[in-house]
Amino acid sequence: MAVPSWDLRIARASELLQKPSAATELLKFYEQLARFQKSIYEELSTSEDHDVEVLIPFFGQLLALVREKGSPQLRTVAEKLAQTGREDWLELLQGVWQHHPEAQDLAPEYLFFAKALLQPYAESLAERATGVQEGTAPQLCPFCESKPQIAVLRPEGDGGKRNLICSLCSTEWSYRRQLCPGCGEEHKDKLPVFVATEFDYVRVDACDTCKSYIKSIDLTKNGRAVPVVDELATISLNFWAQEKSYHKLAPNLFGV
Repeated sequence: MAVPSWDLRIARASELLQKPSAATELLKFYEQLARFQKSIYEELSTSEDHDVEVLIPFFGQLLALVREKGSPQLRTVAEKLAQTGREDWLELLQGVWQHHPEAQDLAPEYLFFAKALLQPYAESLAERATGVQEGTAPQLCPFCESKPQIAVLRPEGDGGKRNLICSLCSTEWSYRRQLCPGCGEEHKDKLPVFVATEFDYVRVDACDTCKSYIKSIDLTKNGRAVPVVDELATISLNFWAQEKSYHKLAPNLFGV
């Protein structure tokens, strides 16, 4: 299924910035980052080199962007990464792309640099892939086997069809609404749904069995939403869920 273009994501971030919120600074940075990711995606879309090493030339550019626009925490890590070099950068990228256990345990600030580069790379590869079938683990992306970042409810009949969206390559795949993508729990009384008044089109789909949650963007209520951007714009819901002792199935690009 086609995913929103980078232009749509950038435009949605700009639109949401018109109304100040707790996510304003995050959205400002994301808007700049999305423009950078778009440039990577466009360059890679015509490349025949599919090795993750193709991202190395962009690493320095990302470090420069973070030094100028990033949070203090990201700027600190950018300085540390700038003092390393190509081999360490490649190890970081390969570790996250290949789901090495030690890479998954890295601090969110380090994972940010890998994911910021891998997302346009993975999306470019996924869009050119053919015959991708859902694997044996339906809670994982059928293309790159990453965890879902967010769910989306798309209009279908009298209700909404639920899809999961990959945290790395943005691939979408169908998933039962009454089923936890974390542990497979299917009993309704163990799958509470929370909705805040100010974000009536965004749900927190929680699971009391594994204590995980995933946010769902309901496009039947807000057709202008762009899932990955609106997930960031409603980050206050993430903090609320954490206070209720739920953990996010897959933290977003900024580790929340």
